[in-house]
Amino acid sequence: MKVLVIGKGGREHALVWKLAQDERVKTIYAAPGNVGMTEATCVPIREDAISELVQFAKDEQVDWTIVGPEGPLVLGVVNAFEAAGLKIFGPSREAAALEGSKQFAKGLMERAGIPTAAFAVFTSAEEAKAYVSRQGAPIVIKADGLAAGKGVTVATTLDEAVRAIEDIFAGDFGDQSSVVIEECLVGEECSLMAFVHEETVIPMVLSQDHKRAFDGDAGPNTGGMGAYSPLPQFDEQAVTDEAMTRILRPLVEQMASEGIPFTGFLYAGLMLTNRGPSVIEFNARFGDPETEVILPRLETPLLDVIIPLTAGEEPEVLWSDAATVGVVIAADGYPERPQTGQPIDLTSIDSKVLVFHAGTTEKDDTLVSAGGRVLVCVSQAATMEAAVADIYQGLASFDQTGFFYRTDIAKKAFRTT
Repeated sequence: MKVLVIGKGGREHALVWKLAQDERVKTIYAAPGNVGMTEATCVPIREDAISELVQFAKDEQVDWTIVGPEGPLVLGVVNAFEAAGLKIFGPSREAAALEGSKQFAKGLMERAGIPTAAFAVFTSAEEAKAYVSRQGAPIVIKADGLAAGKGVTVATTLDEAVRAIEDIFAGDFGDQSSVVIEECLVGEECSLMAFVHEETVIPMVLSQDHKRAFDGDAGPNTGGMGAYSPLPQFDEQAVTDEAMTRILRPLVEQMASEGIPFTGFLYAGLMLTNRGPSVIEFNARFGDPETEVILPRLETPLLDVIIPLTAGEEPEVLWSDAATVGVVIAADGYPERPQTGQPIDLTSIDSKVLVFHAGTTEKDDTLVSAGGRVLVCVSQAATMEAAVADIYQGLASFDQTGFFYRTDIAKKAFRTT
């Protein structure tokens, strides 16, 4: 089989890595891919160049295409591939609005009776600022459209909320015409992803992302500084069962009833409150960096899930009990102004650590940084204690100018109360 992975980051490298373990997969293409994807043939086609991607898949007789990032999904890459008679796994443009518009997602949740934070939507900065002054802080400010995981501010003061609103309307997160303001939920976050085809939902194992830039959950929100799975501090089965009953199944049933059925990787960012799980956000694709710790636990070949699922079956999906921890190495200045072009010495990372490239390129035969999140380094062991020890021992010699990483990933796994 020939498989095309659309995207260029750590999530897509993990997808390529997983597909390469399948004996049936003869060739993997990545568009555009990155220099770390040695398991794939990288092709110089941008992930948003949809007509070029379609033509490439036709010319190379690609059997399946898997979409990594949200951008091409919102642009309608699935619609274009399916119109050309090509097999692709991901939601349509209409269904991808679940991530492309927070306003759309909140309305959908409201109609489906899904627990989520109370919210209001504004197209005027002045009206939004007046609203937060009435509501008070803490309060959550979200850019309505796509913002690469960085358009969310959990404002602890009114001044911080006002600045976030001004930044959104000033275009700091792209062309945003509206802002979603939500109550600040209290609890602990976790990520529940699922394989979905219309009304069939197969949950993955739970994971937990670390959004803040620095240790102790300090600093600005990022696209994610690390993740781990499983979550021993919770009753995972109980959390998953309740989320399936109250959130995931109602969502896909509501979308199907409205004529926008969902197919693809569905991501639910959850807050575990004292009233049960509540939705922080939905994404229409695999989370990142959660993908890099989830796929190493997936024992079933990825295509053995996707192919029967899209044929209307419900495949059995097997998971490893191993603990997996992923630490993001980021460029100094991330997320606001990451430095690029800094040389990276991979030999300073222990060879037992699994390294996914997220923002790298080559310059004069030297590996250099090319984005905010540069590498995702992963260790897997029988216990969480061992996995954490392994990852930080593996990174002990990585002390290079121009980069930083958090040293407390998975700390909450050891919570005793």
